[in-house]
Amino acid sequence: MNLADAVLAMMWLGLTAYVLLGGADFGGGVWDLTSGRSEDGRRQRELVEHSIAPVWEANHVWLIFVLVVLWTAFPPAFAAIASTLYLPLTLAAIGMIARGSAFAFRKTTTSPALRVGLDLSFALSSLLTPFFLGTIAGAVASGRVPPGIARGDVLTSWLNPTSVLGGLLAVGACAYLAAVYLCADARREGDLQLAAQFRTRGLITGAVVGVVALIGVGVLRADAPVLFHGLTHRGLPLVVVSGLAGLATMTFLWLRRYGAARVAAALAVTAVIWGWAAGQYPDLLVGRLTIAQAAAGRPTLQAMLAVLVVGALLLVPSLMFLFSVFQGPVAARDEARAHR
Repeated sequence: MNLADAVLAMMWLGLTAYVLLGGADFGGGVWDLTSGRSEDGRRQRELVEHSIAPVWEANHVWLIFVLVVLWTAFPPAFAAIASTLYLPLTLAAIGMIARGSAFAFRKTTTSPALRVGLDLSFALSSLLTPFFLGTIAGAVASGRVPPGIARGDVLTSWLNPTSVLGGLLAVGACAYLAAVYLCADARREGDLQLAAQFRTRGLITGAVVGVVALIGVGVLRADAPVLFHGLTHRGLPLVVVSGLAGLATMTFLWLRRYGAARVAAALAVTAVIWGWAAGQYPDLLVGRLTIAQAAAGRPTLQAMLAVLVVGALLLVPSLMFLFSVFQGPVAARDEARAHR
């Protein structure tokens, strides 16, 4: 592995963390959309809010990390992606802003009508934002982003079969992760009824995502042959791991082993992300720009790698501590506050 590959691997680890953590936050918003206005719906929304409220801003650090590394270490790729795909990037950014604003303000409003509007804004933006991010991934993976400034078509680059597939899989993966994670959260809070509801959603979503992925094989073969070849050769072991982990997740959910299901679901999604990387290696822009061609100079890569290692030593333990603090049951924390 050369220096550019090492930096890219670190960036891909950041992308994986964003999908597993930030993606589950988006998925929580998707389930917020389907929860309804009943008492059960209120409890579901409260569980979603409790699960993501302490960490949802921290999870976006990973997206910032990915963008900064791409911009600094691989500037030609960043320039091509940003200038060709500015429409879905802008729509995703608007979705993140709308989602964050609605999530923050809905807890303070006293107007029922305004609360409903903010709930809807939070839920819809949680659905649409990962879709637009998925279309961006599909555009890159299908080779529709050429090197240079605004060389690609601003519409067909992300409105095509592979991009739509990427968007649907992104939404499905987010909802799938959230449902599995929320099963364990609900049981930790002692609400077995909610755990059962999210278990059902996890089983259904997992089956739907699996069907979409199988259909996607034909889509990639026809629309993104370079990526299809990579996934069926270099990336095939990871594709197999993803499928097996997905089946394991469904089994663990069926057996109500929610902790194991959470690990298996994360592994299934991780294997897809790294299978994509293996499938298009050594290209950064498929069929257009290799990693070596896009990489910045050696001094820049050396400095970037050193900063990433030091930053990881500081950031990762801090985030792990943050998650551990807020993973305790609500009742226990409320009781602790009452005795202060």
